Parts: sequence; structure tokens; C-alpha cells
Amino acid sequence: MKRIVVYCGSNAGNDPVYTHAAIQIAQTLKQQGIGLVYGGGDIGLMGLMADEMLRIGGKVIGVIPQLLFDKEMAHRGLTELIVVKDMQERKAKMLELADACIALPGGIGTMDELFDALTLNQLGFHKKPCGVLNINGFYNKLQDLMEHILQEGFLKQEHSGLLLFDDNAERLVARLKN
Repeated sequence: MKRIVVYCGSNAGNDPVYTHAAIQIAQTLKQQGIGLVYGGGDIGLMGLMADEMLRIGGKVIGVIPQLLFDKEMAHRGLTELIVVKDMQERKAKMLELADACIALPGGIGTMDELFDALTLNQLGFHKKPCGVLNINGFYNKLQDLMEHILQEGFLKQEHSGLLLFDDNAERLVARLKN
């Protein structure tokens, strides 16, 4: 596994545990010799994670839409920064560059990116594993919702394990590698 795309908030959240998780995922990826692909921003959890990865000598590829680049929201110190046309192209490019995906806590954009990757996996457009780092129980309700979707017949049993949940960064990366 060469690179993992990490979807996460452009805000840092209200609890310092989330910023610690962003730093921890960067350290875990670097320790395992895995590069980081992310949304290219210099704010929130995104910026913290990228800064930590760069600080410890890791490789970071950012993918940012032209509109956000023009608003000066891009991280200018990355290993590589790719500017794309729009959010759809951003999601496709990030997934193309990665071998797996992880979602840290985040908002609507994080959910969009995660579910786009998960849907494409379910439909067979790729076979890249997807997981969430369930820090501080952030994704407990999503895990419950996924079980509810399965129980109500809107998710096939064979797809029920497509989204991995874990509260430990090292264990989650190991599970994605297997």
C-alpha cells in the first residue's frame, strides 16, 4: 500500500481529541511508509494532518478545486499540489491516487467524500478498502445507521463489511492493508 486518502474536516472540531487524531494518523502513515493524499487545504484537521506529515518527513499530495485555490485556501508547502476543476474531479483524483481511504471526523464534505468512495466500491468501480477512525465515538451513530440500513434491506449482507470502523489509527491502517 503506497498511499491512503484521508477525508477530514476543514474545521478542527470542538474537542482537542480530534486534532490529536489528525496528528496520529499522519504519524501512523509515515511509520508504515504510506503517503498521504488529502483535500489540499491548510485549515482545520486537514492542515494539521498535512503539517504533521511534512514535519516528520512524509510525502503529501493535496488535491484542491480551482475555486478553493483561488480563495487562497491551499496548503503551499506540500510534496505535490494538484489543482482540479471542481469537487467531483477532486474526489475522483484523490481516490485514483490512493490504495485505500480513511475518514476522520468531519462535516458534510467529509461524509460526501466517504460515501462517494464507498458507493463506487459497492458498485465495483474500485476495490479500495474504506474505513473510519471512530475517535471519541464520533462515528457511533453512523455505525448504527449502517446496521439499520442492512436490517431494513437497503444494503446486501455481502456489502455490510465494506466500511471498517476502528478507534485506533494503527489497527485501522493494518485492517485496510489486509
